[in-house]
Amino acid sequence: MLGVRNCTTMAEAAGILSGDRHAVLLGGGTLVMRDVNEGRLTEGTLVRVTDPAFRQINAGGGRIELGAGVTMAQILASRDLAFLHPAARAIGGPAIRNMATVGGNLFAACPYGDFTVALLALDAQVVLHAGFGSGRATPLDEFLAGRDRGTTPGLVAGVQFSRPANPGDFRFRKISRVKPKGISVLSIAAHLPAQAGRIMQPRVAYGAMAPAPIRARGVERALENKTLDAAAIQAAKQAALEGCQPATDAIASEWYRREVLPVHLGRLLAGEPR
Repeated sequence: MLGVRNCTTMAEAAGILSGDRHAVLLGGGTLVMRDVNEGRLTEGTLVRVTDPAFRQINAGGGRIELGAGVTMAQILASRDLAFLHPAARAIGGPAIRNMATVGGNLFAACPYGDFTVALLALDAQVVLHAGFGSGRATPLDEFLAGRDRGTTPGLVAGVQFSRPANPGDFRFRKISRVKPKGISVLSIAAHLPAQAGRIMQPRVAYGAMAPAPIRARGVERALENKTLDAAAIQAAKQAALEGCQPATDAIASEWYRREVLPVHLGRLLAGEPR
């Protein structure tokens, strides 16, 4: 049978999750409760965290911290996070956004997880609590690799990342067949900071182009130290598919995802409307 444990601190929840392999964190419930309702999760302990820090946003300065229990609706209500509104708005409809959390999105299987794509382009770190110890920060790409191996320890307490110096340097685009809340054919996020008109240390990430969100490292190399002109965009499009392993599913075929990715990448880099 399923039981429920309410934890007043994140440390308490982390201790339960680290010590009991049958314990599952219950955040917004968009993933876990689906498994419960469909009979895939019938035994173990559902762990709920009531610690206010779990749902706290600290976004007033240059370093942003989002608790794992922060919902997409909270992000959309925050003026300090306006640059993330397109990514938060890409998660389902209003009812889902009232429930879906930052931490839950980190575990969403392909072709879901669009908000995680945005975090990957922002060089986010995941704050993990293992046992009753204090949290440690892990780069998001390392976290995703561990997630797919099933080696994520303890509790995801939140994420942290630097605010883009210029909000216009961050771009996000989700491609879906059903608008406004369809499942992704693919998603793209890009952080393109510039100095003296040249892009420096770009970060570009994809969703639904591999089993988990991935960095588009070929695109990043093509854009490094370049002005964002037609030649640079063309070079980025030519490198767009490097490292991609898209799947064929009910939403789109592998062939289709490969065909349309360079097109939409070029449009995002050129600043064209969706």
